[in-house]
Amino acid sequence: MIKDRKQKNAPRARARGATALQAPGWNAAWLLFVGGAGAALASVFPAEGLRIGVAGGCVAIPALPGLLIKRDNNEHVRALLMVLWAAGSGAACILGGGLSGPLAIWCVAPIAAAAALGGGRRLAEAAALSFLVAMVAGMAQLLGVALPPPSAEASLWLTLLALSSTVLGLGAGLILSERRGAAVESQQAAELARTRAVLNDLPYLAVLMSDDGKVEALYGRTLEGLELAVGRSLASGVRLSDATGVAEAVRLAGAQGEADTSFAPVLAGDRCISGRFVRRDDGGLIALLRDATEERDQITVLEQAKNDAEQLAAGKARFLANMSHELRTPLNAIMGFSDIMRARMFGPLPDKYAEYGNLIHESGAHLLDLINDVLDMSKIEAERYQLSREIFDGREAVNAAMRLMRVQADGAGVQLRGVLPSNPLPLDADRRALKQIVLNLVSNALKFTPKGGSVTVTAHGFDGVFELVVADNGVGIAKADLERIGRPYEQGEAGRQSFGTGLGLSLVRAFAQLHGGEMSIESTLGEGATVTVRLPVLKSIPEPLQPLPETLGENVVAFAPPR
Repeated sequence: MIKDRKQKNAPRARARGATALQAPGWNAAWLLFVGGAGAALASVFPAEGLRIGVAGGCVAIPALPGLLIKRDNNEHVRALLMVLWAAGSGAACILGGGLSGPLAIWCVAPIAAAAALGGGRRLAEAAALSFLVAMVAGMAQLLGVALPPPSAEASLWLTLLALSSTVLGLGAGLILSERRGAAVESQQAAELARTRAVLNDLPYLAVLMSDDGKVEALYGRTLEGLELAVGRSLASGVRLSDATGVAEAVRLAGAQGEADTSFAPVLAGDRCISGRFVRRDDGGLIALLRDATEERDQITVLEQAKNDAEQLAAGKARFLANMSHELRTPLNAIMGFSDIMRARMFGPLPDKYAEYGNLIHESGAHLLDLINDVLDMSKIEAERYQLSREIFDGREAVNAAMRLMRVQADGAGVQLRGVLPSNPLPLDADRRALKQIVLNLVSNALKFTPKGGSVTVTAHGFDGVFELVVADNGVGIAKADLERIGRPYEQGEAGRQSFGTGLGLSLVRAFAQLHGGEMSIESTLGEGATVTVRLPVLKSIPEPLQPLPETLGENVVAFAPPR
């Protein structure tokens, strides 16, 4: 790879060498030839040696800064140098007797220097300067400012010097300019070849198009089934049903700068090609095309898997709902018969059978609770659960749930305490869902609070939000379990020793979200847990409410909301 890189950079190095060394070499040769010959002639003709030496120096001196000219010097430096050449050649011409003198040929010295420095536009500028120098020399001769010509013999040698130096300098400059142009062309050809090689190695197909969608050039990878030809429209290689979309993408790219589309090639209808169209600065377009068949197939597989998973989940939810519904019918009968046995409606029962009747009823009630939880969760997952919203006093729902949990709390030896406001809490919510939230939270707290502990239920409202807080001083929840507690069928480590489906907190979270609210849990292992539910259901303007059917239950403290 290093060798290839050196080979690719060789033309560029040659071009740099051709342009960087030619101008200093030409200036050095000019300086040595003109300066040396002028000094020799000054020594041969001592009577006119001073004038000959100064004239030769005026033409030779501009070559000194030319030795320092580099390829990257700016145009201002080169322009000043050309002015210096014009001034030097004009001074030499005037010292040699004007336009009729032997040094008049040096008026075109700036042209020779321009050819060596770069040619092109510089030659035209030098020609203009040479014409200006000739005019100045002619005017100086007419006005008598120019010195008289030297002797005939000296004039002959000066004429030979000026003519030979100018001809040789101009010829060498033109040759160097030609070499420089060839080097630049070689560099451009190498850059173009390198660019073409890079474009042909692209992992996609790059299509240069005119603004009307006709192909101008093709670079990069050939795409299966897509045959394009220069001069033909891109739409000619597209399946007929996709041609309109491609034409629209071309139009949008021309109008807005870029556009994306996908299509099938006419010779391979099962393939998918993705295209991005970008407007060029000259008004044409560039289309970057790639084979997106595998991506399309992967997306199709993922979409099918997603649909299958959704159908499976929906089927599972329907199955759980149907199963739960079917189980409730015989379970209600079992509980009804156990109630008859417990009430001894058909006569006394032995104590053992009465105990069995109570166990059957308790087990049935527990199983019914589990089935109701599964049924509610399956409805929520299937998005079939509908809230039955109404205006009611939130205290009544909380108090009713606490009365139901009073027996369980007494049996567990846990103090159940409620803190409710003295004023009504008008809520626009589902009464049954709120009651279920309280039941689930209190039941869960009692389950993990040891004998002698306490569970406190606090309800109040602020800024349109109803807040319910259930706190206990039980075993608490480990930090690692807090992340998954509240997901369906998930239980903490302590939950392994208890009965349940793991749906209690997940139902609370689901009911809260259905109301547009949220549930949060704070707990430290061994220090208890606090569950907070916030629902944006508090009515800002209380509406007429029915009076509470019963007074607040035992151990329920009424308080006035803070102002």
